[in-house]
Amino acid sequence: MSEELLFLPATRAAALIRRGELSPVAYVGAVLDAIDRWQPAINAYVAVTRETALAAAAEAEAAVAAGRPLGPLHGVPVSVKDLVDVAGVATTHGSHVHAGNVARADAVAVQRLRAAGAVIVGKTTTPEFGHKGITTSPLTGITRNPWNVAHTPGGSSGGAAAAVAAGLAPLAVGTDGAGSIRGPSASAGIAGLKPTRGAIPHEAAADIFLNQSFIGPMTRTVADARLMFSVMAGPDPRDPWSMGGGPAPLPPDLQGARLDGVRIGYVARMANPVVDPEVEARTLDMLAALRDLGAEVEEVTDAIDWIEPEGRILYQTGIAASVAALRERWGNRLDPTLIAFADWGMQYSLLDRIRAERARTRLYQAVQALFQRYRFIVSPTTARTALEADFDATKPVMVAGRECGITRQSWTAYQYPFNLTGNPAMSIPSGFAADGLPTGFQIVGPWHSDYAVLRLAELLEGARPWADRRPTLPA
Repeated sequence: MSEELLFLPATRAAALIRRGELSPVAYVGAVLDAIDRWQPAINAYVAVTRETALAAAAEAEAAVAAGRPLGPLHGVPVSVKDLVDVAGVATTHGSHVHAGNVARADAVAVQRLRAAGAVIVGKTTTPEFGHKGITTSPLTGITRNPWNVAHTPGGSSGGAAAAVAAGLAPLAVGTDGAGSIRGPSASAGIAGLKPTRGAIPHEAAADIFLNQSFIGPMTRTVADARLMFSVMAGPDPRDPWSMGGGPAPLPPDLQGARLDGVRIGYVARMANPVVDPEVEARTLDMLAALRDLGAEVEEVTDAIDWIEPEGRILYQTGIAASVAALRERWGNRLDPTLIAFADWGMQYSLLDRIRAERARTRLYQAVQALFQRYRFIVSPTTARTALEADFDATKPVMVAGRECGITRQSWTAYQYPFNLTGNPAMSIPSGFAADGLPTGFQIVGPWHSDYAVLRLAELLEGARPWADRRPTLPA
């Protein structure tokens, strides 16, 4: 099998397929064989749809031979996180509760990928109900980071990140409820976009109106992320947030190779007290790249309340409500961390919940005020590199030798605020630390500026390329 084929950007693969220079059957088959080979080492997939994927690849090849119209992702393999429906495949949510829950229809995002010609090769692992930033679950076990299998690829889109990083399909559908696309992207050295709320419909959200979970692309290159986003984006009446206007076109002043006059605010800390010195060094290097491109970068010194306690109330009370009906029958088969989060959520009152919802409005307005001064906000994506593969998410995280609270108070503190505010936020690789694990850089924009965020990421990719780096998986 050709490693070059496995690490081919999706945009390049689609172009080769359109020209008849790459066989979809050979391409999809190579990816499926690689999944079989590396699945025992990293456990990125909960289901592999080999038979249907090869049939779809054969149909794609016949369409090329017949000269039929081809979609922008024609014949390109894609994985789908196990919180998103794929018709005929179980959506287990990483839980014994839903192990036999075969989806009757594709989610909107999956429908659109298929319409663009993409070939679904399987479902990727998630912690139970996507509740934590480490991808382990009672149903699927531990998912591991391809850069070092002793570490996690993050969560909850950890299987998606591990698959893309290891060359087990160039495109992945992830979801992000409190950083679940961006954290794994940073941990696994790939690109991941949490779009503006509603840009990609998420009709399966438990509470559509107060939804803070987003579907988005996870890829090795920014061009792949942009193409995948463009295919999945657009209104659908099942998600009211998607009906309020779509992504804005790329502004003229971001279409060139320079960022002259573009003001960018750098946030060194959010709710986290500490950032690892190596992560900070890689972040400062990205800021230098922005300045070299002509951007005006300054540190944000505003005293912003990033509402971590209130955000935690919203998150954990939501988990408590979801788990309450499951505990009597399934309690001993649920993830102990999920039970702990639910127990923590039960400690809060209705008044606590309402006050937290109102705090979200204050945070949104504070972030909007920043965008009156800056085109973009940037920060590290995580405060340190990836945690151990079996890390207990109820325990405090160590950052630079200091105990800093649970993950959202420390490791992932840069991520959750933008689920609450709805802003587009993207993580791209910023380099590697001395432990050999990737570090990430987060770009945040105003609502509907998804294409502008992607463009800034693309310019940084050109200045500090990363897609040539590949993990060496264990034999």
